[in-house]
Amino acid sequence: MTRLGSVITDAGGIRAPRDRAAQIRAELLDALADGAHELEQARSGYPPAAPVPVAIAAEKERLLAVAPVKPTLRADPDAVVERGFVLVAALVGALVEGGEAMAPGDARDLALNVGSWEGWLALSFPLTGGDLFEHVEFALEFFPDHLEHVDRLRAAAYGVPAAVLADVEDLRPPIGELHPLRIAEAVARFGGQPADAGSLREHDEDVISILDPTSDVARPHDDADRGRRVARRILQRLMGMGKWGGYHTDISHLARGFAGHDRALALAIGERLLDAGLLLEKPSVGQRHVFLNPRRAAEIHALVERGETPRGLELP
Repeated sequence: MTRLGSVITDAGGIRAPRDRAAQIRAELLDALADGAHELEQARSGYPPAAPVPVAIAAEKERLLAVAPVKPTLRADPDAVVERGFVLVAALVGALVEGGEAMAPGDARDLALNVGSWEGWLALSFPLTGGDLFEHVEFALEFFPDHLEHVDRLRAAAYGVPAAVLADVEDLRPPIGELHPLRIAEAVARFGGQPADAGSLREHDEDVISILDPTSDVARPHDDADRGRRVARRILQRLMGMGKWGGYHTDISHLARGFAGHDRALALAIGERLLDAGLLLEKPSVGQRHVFLNPRRAAEIHALVERGETPRGLELP
C-alpha cells in the first residue's frame, strides 16, 4: 500500500470524518506532485515509484476527481503530455461508469465539467441519484479496467471524503465542441473505453453522429474534384473524432471508409496533408501517428466545409 493509501485507510476512507480531511489533503498534494513527475518519465508509476494517483469523491449529486496534470487542458488539448491525457481519459471513463450515465442523444447531453483544485486538473460529472458513496466505489472499481490496455503507465485511484475536494474551482465544459475530453465522455457513454485506441475506433461512428460539426454543411462526398474530395473526407473524419493532438491515429487509418480504388489515393493524400502542415506526425511505438494541426484549424475548416484549398497543399 502506498503512503497516500495508508493515510486514507487509517482516516476511515471515503467516510473519514471532516477533521481528518486536512491530513488526507496534504498527503494527496504530495502524491499528485510525485505523479506529475512520473508522467514525464519513459515509464510512469513503476517501482520504486508509487503508481500515478488520481482521487475521486462525491458531493452534492456529482462525482469529483483530480489528476496530476495541468488544468489548462480544459482549453488546450496539447497542454499535457500524452500519457497524462490518457490518464485523464481513463478517469473520465471511470466517472461515466461510476455515474451510470446513459448514451447521449446529442451533444447537449454531454455533462463533463473541468476546473482546478490546488493547481491540478479537476473533473466533475453529475449523478442522478442513489448512494453517493456507492457511486465513488463504482468509479474506483472501474478505473483499472480503463487502463488495462495502456502501456507504460501504472496508476491508482483513491476514494477521498468530499471535504478534501470541496474547494474545486471554475468548473466549466471543455472549450471546443470537439475537445478530446468531450470525445472521451462520449466514447465512455456509448460503452467504450476512451483510453484504449481500439475502443475509440470501434465507437467512432457513434461519436461522429453526435459531435461532427460538418454535418450541416455541403458534403465533402459531393465534391467533383476527386483529390479534393478525398482530402476533405479525411479531414472531416479526423475532425469528427477530435484528432487535434490529445488523440491521434495511425496514418494507415486515413484510408478507412474508402473503396478499394481510393485507398491508395487516400494514403498518398495523407502524405500531402502532412507535407502541407495540415496534419502533424507523432511517432508512437514504431508506428506513424498523425493528428490535425491546431494552428491551421481555420484552413482545415475552410477546406472541409467550403472546399477552399489552403496554401502549400498540392492535390493530385
